[in-house]
Amino acid sequence: MDCIFCKIAKGEITSHKVYEDEDVIAFHDLDPKAPTHVLIIPKKHIESAMDIDQHNSALIGRIYEVAVKLAVQLGLDKGFRIVNNCGEDGGQTVQHIHFHLLGGRSMAWPPG
Repeated sequence: MDCIFCKIAKGEITSHKVYEDEDVIAFHDLDPKAPTHVLIIPKKHIESAMDIDQHNSALIGRIYEVAVKLAVQLGLDKGFRIVNNCGEDGGQTVQHIHFHLLGGRSMAWPPG
């Protein structure tokens, strides 16, 4: 498998990590869309939100716990956005489920 996020999770590709535990890793996005833009991924390969099931849904819940912890740690007390793109039409460019934690500015709606 040639998954860039799996390689980051295994330490084969370096990243600017802000969090890591046995199941989850978070790192700064290389192309930030907000002053704070962190990607949060499970270390286990799950392709997209379409692949969430009873066997891995607790891991997705854990990602949201990490997102809240990071939001506090990164000073996003005025608010933040968590984004998950799913599938080609949803804008998913890496086929490993990931969540964008965005903050540090007011977020417009709808997003551009």
